Amino acid sequence: MSDAYGQLLDATIQHLENLKSRGVRHVAVMPQTLRELSQPSKSISVPAQPAVQIPKSAASDPSLVIRHSLPDKAAAFAALRERALACVKCAHLASSRKSVVFGVGSIDAQLMFVGEAPGADEDEQGEPFVGKAGQLLTKIIQATGLSRADVYIANILKCRPDTPGQSAGNRKPTPAEMTTCIPYLHEQIDLIRPKVIVALGATAVDGLLGKTVGITKLRGHWQTYRGTPLMPTYHPAYLLRNQAMSEKRRVWEDMLAVMEKLEMPISEKQRNYFLKA
Repeated sequence: MSDAYGQLLDATIQHLENLKSRGVRHVAVMPQTLRELSQPSKSISVPAQPAVQIPKSAASDPSLVIRHSLPDKAAAFAALRERALACVKCAHLASSRKSVVFGVGSIDAQLMFVGEAPGADEDEQGEPFVGKAGQLLTKIIQATGLSRADVYIANILKCRPDTPGQSAGNRKPTPAEMTTCIPYLHEQIDLIRPKVIVALGATAVDGLLGKTVGITKLRGHWQTYRGTPLMPTYHPAYLLRNQAMSEKRRVWEDMLAVMEKLEMPISEKQRNYFLKA
C-alpha cells in the first residue's frame, strides 16, 4: 500500500468515525466510487480532481472533511435537507411546528451565520431570519457588500421551540433539544466549509463551542470551530431591544473583523458606520 493511499484511507476512516460520533448515519458517495469499490481485483483510479483533499497532517487533523465535487455536494446537501424535513426526534416540537426551518443561502458560501432557533415568522415561512431581527441581519449583510444569497444562514434548532400556553413570544432551546438537533447543523457546516462563521448570540456560541461565558465577554474575540474562525457577536434581536449607537458600533466592528478575515474590500465609509459625528 502506498503512503498516499494509506493517508487517504486513514483520513477517510477518521472522518467517517467523526460523523458517526455525531449521529450521522448516511453519507453520499459518488456512483463511480461505488462501482470501483465493488471490483476489489482492480485498482481504484484517482480522478483528476479527487473528491478528498489530504492536508499534510491529514492523519491527525480532526477538522478534516470530505471535499465534495459540485454535483455530489449538492446531492449530499439535498439528502441532508430531506432528512431534516422529515425529522421527528423531538416529538413535542414536531407536533407544534408549521415548518422545519432548514437554512437558506449559498452552499458554497465563504461566510455563514448561525442563530438560535426559528421564531413565529420563520416557522410560518420556513426560512431563517425573516422577522424583524432577520430584516436587521439582512441590512447588516448588505452593509458589508454581500447579499443573503452570497452567505448561508442557519440555526442551532431547525424547529421553533414550542410555547404551550402562550399565544406569542419565543423561548430559548433546551440543552436536550440542542443536542438532538445540532448534528444537522454540523453536517451543513461540513458540506459548506465556510471560511468564517458568525455566531449570533449566546445560544449559538453555546451550541457550537460549548462556551458558557457571557456573550458580552466573548463578542469581538475570535474563536475556532473545528479549525474554522468563528466570530461571536450579538444577536440582531438584541440590537432591536437596545438601539444605542455604541451597541450598533460593537456589532459593526465585529463585522469589520469578519470582512478583514475574508480579505473583503472595506471603504472609509464602511469603517466609519455608527461612529459619532
